[in-house]
Amino acid sequence: MTARHDLQTRLEHGIAALGVQLPAGAVERLLDYQALLARWNATYNLTAIRDPAEMVSRHLVDSLAILPYVQGATLADLGTGPGLPGIPIAIATPERQVLLVDSNGKKVRFLREAIRSLKLENVRAVQSRVEEVEGQFDCITARAFASLDDMLTWGGHLLTKDGIWLAMKGRHPEEELPGVPEGFEVRAIHALDVPDVGGERHLVVLGRTGC
Repeated sequence: MTARHDLQTRLEHGIAALGVQLPAGAVERLLDYQALLARWNATYNLTAIRDPAEMVSRHLVDSLAILPYVQGATLADLGTGPGLPGIPIAIATPERQVLLVDSNGKKVRFLREAIRSLKLENVRAVQSRVEEVEGQFDCITARAFASLDDMLTWGGHLLTKDGIWLAMKGRHPEEELPGVPEGFEVRAIHALDVPDVGGERHLVVLGRTGC
Protein backbone atom coordinates (compact mmCIF):
# COMPACT_ATOMS: atom_id res chain seq x y z
CA MET A 1 0.00 0.00 0.00
CA THR A 2 1.18 3.49 -0.80
CA ALA A 3 1.59 5.52 2.37
CA ARG A 4 -0.92 8.33 2.87
CA HIS A 5 1.97 10.80 3.06
CA ASP A 6 3.05 9.81 -0.46
CA LEU A 7 -0.52 10.11 -1.73
CA GLN A 8 -0.82 13.54 -0.14
CA THR A 9 2.40 14.67 -1.83
CA ARG A 10 1.10 13.44 -5.19
CA LEU A 11 -2.25 15.15 -4.68
CA GLU A 12 -0.70 18.45 -3.57
CA HIS A 13 1.65 18.37 -6.57
CA GLY A 14 -1.33 17.88 -8.87
CA ILE A 15 -3.31 20.68 -7.26
CA ALA A 16 -0.35 23.06 -7.51
CA ALA A 17 0.21 22.16 -11.17
CA LEU A 18 -3.45 22.85 -11.93
CA GLY A 19 -3.26 26.20 -10.14
CA VAL A 20 -6.56 25.69 -8.32
CA GLN A 21 -7.34 26.93 -4.82
CA LEU A 22 -9.00 24.60 -2.32
CA PRO A 23 -10.50 25.41 1.10
CA ALA A 24 -8.84 24.43 4.36
CA GLY A 25 -9.06 20.71 5.04
CA ALA A 26 -9.95 19.80 1.45
CA VAL A 27 -6.79 17.76 0.82
CA GLU A 28 -7.48 15.61 3.89
CA ARG A 29 -11.09 15.05 2.84
CA LEU A 30 -10.07 14.15 -0.69
CA LEU A 31 -7.64 11.56 0.68
CA ASP A 32 -10.34 10.24 3.02
CA TYR A 33 -12.60 9.84 -0.02
CA GLN A 34 -9.86 8.00 -1.94
CA ALA A 35 -9.26 5.67 1.02
CA LEU A 36 -12.98 4.91 1.30
CA LEU A 37 -13.21 4.29 -2.44
CA ALA A 38 -10.22 1.93 -2.32
CA ARG A 39 -11.75 0.02 0.60
CA TRP A 40 -15.15 -0.41 -1.08
CA ASN A 41 -13.55 -1.13 -4.43
CA ALA A 42 -11.91 -4.26 -3.06
CA THR A 43 -15.38 -5.77 -2.63
CA TYR A 44 -17.72 -3.97 -5.01
CA ASN A 45 -15.52 -3.21 -8.05
CA LEU A 46 -16.57 0.43 -8.35
CA THR A 47 -13.62 1.45 -10.54
CA ALA A 48 -11.10 -0.41 -12.69
CA ILE A 49 -8.30 1.68 -11.19
CA ARG A 50 -6.99 -0.06 -8.07
CA ASP A 51 -3.59 1.50 -7.45
CA PRO A 52 -3.96 4.28 -4.83
CA ALA A 53 -1.50 6.61 -6.56
CA GLU A 54 -3.33 6.16 -9.85
CA MET A 55 -6.62 6.89 -8.06
CA VAL A 56 -5.19 10.20 -6.85
CA SER A 57 -4.14 11.25 -10.36
CA ARG A 58 -6.84 9.71 -12.54
CA HIS A 59 -9.76 10.36 -10.22
CA LEU A 60 -9.03 13.23 -7.83
CA VAL A 61 -6.69 15.46 -9.85
CA ASP A 62 -8.52 14.71 -13.10
CA SER A 63 -11.80 15.82 -11.49
CA LEU A 64 -10.25 19.00 -10.07
CA ALA A 65 -8.89 19.93 -13.52
CA ILE A 66 -12.35 21.19 -14.56
CA LEU A 67 -12.80 23.32 -11.42
CA PRO A 68 -11.97 26.64 -13.17
CA TYR A 69 -14.91 26.08 -15.54
CA VAL A 70 -17.53 25.13 -12.95
CA GLN A 71 -20.08 27.86 -12.23
CA GLY A 72 -23.34 28.51 -10.44
CA ALA A 73 -24.85 27.55 -7.10
CA THR A 74 -26.14 24.11 -8.12
CA LEU A 75 -24.48 21.22 -9.93
CA ALA A 76 -25.66 17.79 -11.11
CA ASP A 77 -23.09 15.11 -11.91
CA LEU A 78 -24.67 12.60 -14.30
CA GLY A 79 -23.47 9.02 -14.52
CA THR A 80 -21.28 9.85 -11.54
CA GLY A 81 -20.22 6.26 -10.83
CA PRO A 82 -18.35 6.36 -7.52
CA GLY A 83 -18.69 10.17 -7.41
CA LEU A 84 -16.48 11.51 -10.17
CA PRO A 85 -16.08 14.39 -10.69
CA GLY A 86 -18.94 15.31 -8.33
CA ILE A 87 -17.43 14.49 -4.93
CA PRO A 88 -14.04 16.17 -5.54
CA ILE A 89 -15.87 19.26 -6.83
CA ALA A 90 -18.19 19.24 -3.82
CA ILE A 91 -15.21 19.03 -1.45
CA ALA A 92 -13.46 21.86 -3.33
CA THR A 93 -16.57 24.10 -3.35
CA PRO A 94 -18.61 23.36 -0.20
CA GLU A 95 -20.90 26.33 -0.87
CA ARG A 96 -22.27 24.63 -3.99
CA GLN A 97 -25.21 22.18 -3.84
CA VAL A 98 -24.29 18.98 -5.68
CA LEU A 99 -26.56 16.16 -6.87
CA LEU A 100 -24.90 12.85 -7.78
CA VAL A 101 -26.89 10.71 -10.24
CA ASP A 102 -26.27 7.08 -11.13
CA SER A 103 -28.51 4.15 -12.03
CA ASN A 104 -26.25 1.54 -10.39
CA GLY A 105 -27.44 0.56 -6.91
CA LYS A 106 -24.10 -0.48 -5.43
CA LYS A 107 -22.46 2.73 -6.62
CA VAL A 108 -25.24 4.84 -5.08
CA ARG A 109 -24.87 2.91 -1.80
CA PHE A 110 -21.19 3.83 -1.85
CA LEU A 111 -22.04 7.47 -2.60
CA ARG A 112 -24.40 7.65 0.37
CA GLU A 113 -21.77 6.14 2.65
CA ALA A 114 -19.21 8.67 1.35
CA ILE A 115 -21.63 11.54 1.94
CA ARG A 116 -22.28 10.29 5.49
CA SER A 117 -18.72 9.48 6.52
CA LEU A 118 -17.15 12.57 4.92
CA LYS A 119 -19.95 14.79 6.26
CA LEU A 120 -20.68 16.27 2.85
CA GLU A 121 -23.66 18.38 3.81
CA ASN A 122 -23.87 19.98 0.35
CA VAL A 123 -24.25 16.66 -1.50
CA ARG A 124 -27.16 14.32 -2.30
CA ALA A 125 -27.14 11.06 -4.26
CA VAL A 126 -30.02 9.57 -6.21
CA GLN A 127 -30.36 6.22 -7.96
CA SER A 128 -32.08 7.07 -11.20
CA ARG A 129 -31.86 7.04 -14.95
CA VAL A 130 -30.85 10.49 -16.16
CA GLU A 131 -34.10 10.90 -18.12
CA GLU A 132 -36.13 10.60 -14.91
CA VAL A 133 -34.24 13.13 -12.79
CA GLU A 134 -36.20 16.28 -11.95
CA GLY A 135 -35.11 19.85 -11.32
CA GLN A 136 -32.73 22.23 -13.05
CA PHE A 137 -29.09 23.00 -12.36
CA ASP A 138 -26.68 25.84 -13.12
CA CYS A 139 -23.91 23.41 -14.04
CA ILE A 140 -24.00 19.80 -15.22
CA THR A 141 -20.95 17.56 -15.34
CA ALA A 142 -20.52 14.22 -17.06
CA ARG A 143 -17.31 12.19 -17.21
CA ALA A 144 -16.97 9.46 -19.84
CA PHE A 145 -20.73 9.06 -19.56
CA ALA A 146 -22.08 8.98 -23.12
CA SER A 147 -21.86 10.72 -26.47
CA LEU A 148 -22.70 14.42 -26.55
CA ASP A 149 -25.89 13.58 -28.44
CA ASP A 150 -27.06 10.99 -25.92
CA MET A 151 -26.18 12.94 -22.79
CA LEU A 152 -27.97 16.08 -23.97
CA THR A 153 -30.96 14.12 -25.27
CA TRP A 154 -31.31 12.29 -21.95
CA GLY A 155 -30.40 15.11 -19.57
CA GLY A 156 -30.76 18.41 -21.43
CA HIS A 157 -33.94 19.21 -19.49
CA LEU A 158 -31.84 19.52 -16.32
CA LEU A 159 -29.86 22.53 -17.53
CA THR A 160 -31.05 26.01 -16.54
CA LYS A 161 -31.52 28.61 -19.27
CA ASP A 162 -28.14 30.20 -18.62
CA GLY A 163 -26.42 27.08 -17.32
CA ILE A 164 -23.36 25.31 -18.71
CA TRP A 165 -22.75 21.65 -19.42
CA LEU A 166 -19.22 20.34 -18.88
CA ALA A 167 -18.56 17.08 -20.73
CA MET A 168 -15.24 15.44 -19.85
CA LYS A 169 -13.68 13.55 -22.74
CA GLY A 170 -10.40 11.86 -23.61
CA ARG A 171 -9.55 12.54 -27.23
CA HIS A 172 -10.94 15.61 -29.00
CA PRO A 173 -14.56 14.60 -29.78
CA GLU A 174 -14.51 15.85 -33.37
CA GLU A 175 -16.83 13.12 -34.62
CA GLU A 176 -19.43 13.86 -31.91
CA LEU A 177 -19.83 17.58 -32.61
CA PRO A 178 -22.30 17.26 -35.52
CA GLY A 179 -24.58 15.24 -33.23
CA VAL A 180 -25.18 18.01 -30.68
CA PRO A 181 -28.99 18.25 -30.47
CA GLU A 182 -30.96 21.28 -31.63
CA GLY A 183 -31.26 23.85 -28.88
CA PHE A 184 -27.71 23.34 -27.64
CA GLU A 185 -24.36 24.62 -28.85
CA VAL A 186 -20.68 24.02 -28.17
CA ARG A 187 -19.26 27.10 -26.44
CA ALA A 188 -15.64 25.93 -26.14
CA ILE A 189 -13.39 22.88 -26.13
CA HIS A 190 -10.45 23.02 -23.73
CA ALA A 191 -7.44 20.70 -23.81
CA LEU A 192 -6.66 19.78 -20.20
CA ASP A 193 -3.16 19.06 -18.95
CA VAL A 194 -3.67 16.72 -16.00
CA PRO A 195 -0.47 15.98 -14.05
CA ASP A 196 0.64 12.32 -13.97
CA VAL A 197 -2.15 11.29 -16.37
CA GLY A 198 -1.06 10.18 -19.83
CA GLY A 199 -3.14 10.59 -22.95
CA GLU A 200 -5.40 13.37 -24.12
CA ARG A 201 -7.99 15.03 -21.90
CA HIS A 202 -10.59 17.49 -23.22
CA LEU A 203 -13.45 19.43 -21.71
CA VAL A 204 -16.40 20.32 -23.92
CA VAL A 205 -18.39 23.31 -22.69
CA LEU A 206 -21.99 23.45 -23.95
CA GLY A 207 -25.00 25.66 -23.34
CA ARG A 208 -28.43 26.44 -24.69
CA THR A 209 -28.55 28.31 -28.00
CA GLY A 210 -29.52 31.95 -27.85
CA CYS A 211 -28.32 32.42 -24.25
